[in-house]
Amino acid sequence: MSDTLQAETTARDFDFLIGSWHVANRRLKRRLAGSDDWEEFASTAVAQPILDGFGNQDVFTTDHDGGFVGMSFRFFDPERQRWSIYWADSRRPGELDPPLFGHFDGEAGVFHGEDVFRGRPILVRFIWSGVTTPTPRWEQAFSDDGGRTWETNWVMDFTPAEGGGE
Repeated sequence: MSDTLQAETTARDFDFLIGSWHVANRRLKRRLAGSDDWEEFASTAVAQPILDGFGNQDVFTTDHDGGFVGMSFRFFDPERQRWSIYWADSRRPGELDPPLFGHFDGEAGVFHGEDVFRGRPILVRFIWSGVTTPTPRWEQAFSDDGGRTWETNWVMDFTPAEGGGE
């Protein structure tokens, strides 16, 4: 994780996400287990700006696997020219996942952080791509070897809902 200034990083980087979305999810059933068994499910997301444009939040809702609601919170630090991203959901009330930090460079944003998975430390990576298209993509990957290898375990493809994402 670098604090290096990125000329293209601004508080408007996530403007592409503001609005209502249909989300096609593809998620590994078992993470960091050598599995290639994926599950697919639908969800919705609604994103809005907060903090006078220096942040945004989205609400993710699905009926999959008994249903749950999640929220992402993103905050822009203009001094460091970087974003922090936090996640919380109804499956673990009262908990906020550790932040990921990163920035956009062109059409993609890459964010890294540390977490614990099944009692062991891991690195987490989010990649936002296609942010200049009508159908952006989010990917999550875990590494349990210090970032030498990554396992992508969740992919979300966003499509504007009626009244849509832009």
